[in-house]
Amino acid sequence: MASVKSLFKDTAIYGVSSIVGRFLNWCLVPMYTYCFAAAEYGIVTNIYAYVALALIILTYGMETGFFRFANHERWKNPSQVYTTTLLSLGASSVLFIIAACALSPSIARALDCGDHPSFIWMMAVAVGVDAYTSIPFAYLRYKKRPVRFATLKLANIGLNIGLNLFFILLCPWLAENCPGTVDWFYNPSFGIGYIFLANLISSLVVLLLLVPELTAEPYSFSGKLWREMIRYSFPILVIGIAGIMNQTIDKILYPLLVTDRAAAMEGLGIYGANYKIAIVMVMFTQAFRFAFEPFIFAQNREADKRESNASYRRAMDWFVIAGLFIFLGVMFYLPVLKYFISPAYFSGLRVVPVIMMAELFFGVFYNLSLWYKLTDKTIWGTWFSLFGLAVTLALNILFVPRYGYMACAWAALACYGSMMLASYFVGQVKHPVGYDIPRILGYFAVAMALYWVSVVSATGNNFVDFAARAALLLVYGAVVWRAELRPRRKLPAA
Repeated sequence: MASVKSLFKDTAIYGVSSIVGRFLNWCLVPMYTYCFAAAEYGIVTNIYAYVALALIILTYGMETGFFRFANHERWKNPSQVYTTTLLSLGASSVLFIIAACALSPSIARALDCGDHPSFIWMMAVAVGVDAYTSIPFAYLRYKKRPVRFATLKLANIGLNIGLNLFFILLCPWLAENCPGTVDWFYNPSFGIGYIFLANLISSLVVLLLLVPELTAEPYSFSGKLWREMIRYSFPILVIGIAGIMNQTIDKILYPLLVTDRAAAMEGLGIYGANYKIAIVMVMFTQAFRFAFEPFIFAQNREADKRESNASYRRAMDWFVIAGLFIFLGVMFYLPVLKYFISPAYFSGLRVVPVIMMAELFFGVFYNLSLWYKLTDKTIWGTWFSLFGLAVTLALNILFVPRYGYMACAWAALACYGSMMLASYFVGQVKHPVGYDIPRILGYFAVAMALYWVSVVSATGNNFVDFAARAALLLVYGAVVWRAELRPRRKLPAA
């Protein structure tokens, strides 16, 4: 189907910025783990967990709101929708930056970096700017300009990586070998602070690069439109908060649940570093999400609902196929991929398959979310996310004190699995699409069987094992090829 092909074409382009960009950021992990102690990296992990939560709060569901109202049958002026959204997020971001900067000393003490309140205000400014620029990036998606979107995202990522390398590797070398060249601005004791400084500078540069999008439409604010957008977006905000807490609450709670604070930060650093190995699945899901949201709203405008539902079904099938291929690829070659982090962090490698599968479940849940977004019943997303958050909180509180960060990984899997199942069963009643569940479960069964074979047949000889696992990946590819070439059974039209 042309529409599904277009979806995956856009996913591939967005993936340049999301997958390639995150991969490049991922490549910074070995530098962090070799240059900083686990406890220091634990502080970075902890702060970025709060940053992720703050970013969701500061966008308060308005990205999805923008797409909905820019395509809304009752609002015929997308330009006004865009500028109303921009003005709203601009005002809230400025207020946040002022408040966070004023409170930075107190926040720094609470997060174990009391000697460096600058860590807090740097990230506050970066988060405020990122929240604001999320709307011009959404505007590019709405205008179907994935190349411009990817270019700007890669510029942000490239600058951030370049600054990290400059501050963390080059400056110490220059300070030691060419005294006086960097002494006027470089302070070795600032340490992990240069991670946050690089983030701040790259965010400000991207803000400047987005000026053409920020000035693309004549500004017009509609109070009535804004109130309707807030009503629509507020449940999405709750979903976002619950969703991001499902992803980050373990990194926030972990230092609070482990009695020894120093040991907690060390364990959090190990968990956070190994989590980064599993981020390959997050990259794929994120790239898919960028293309999927405008895709479902555009498909919903088609007169033929049969065709729309068929497109949604195929999108789900191929998402699962690709996600399982990524899972197998990472797990089969983990003996090599693990060297992206320092051997001092290898004790946490056992979280990788659990987190990978958890993120795949989250991607399936996001696919399933189309039914409540299309019917404007976003409150259901709120209930699912809160349900998942309850699962996460309960399992972390009960088991982290006893099992450490491994409990965090299993809690994530239970959370996303519960949300996925709840959304599917309620969606079948409220807005059935007719997903081919036997086919999807079949792919899961094949992938898990191949993973089990790779584990039990491991010889310890990487050359032999990698050759055998390459053959197993070919088996998976052959199964998919055979299944997708066969005529698909007739599915009930929803």
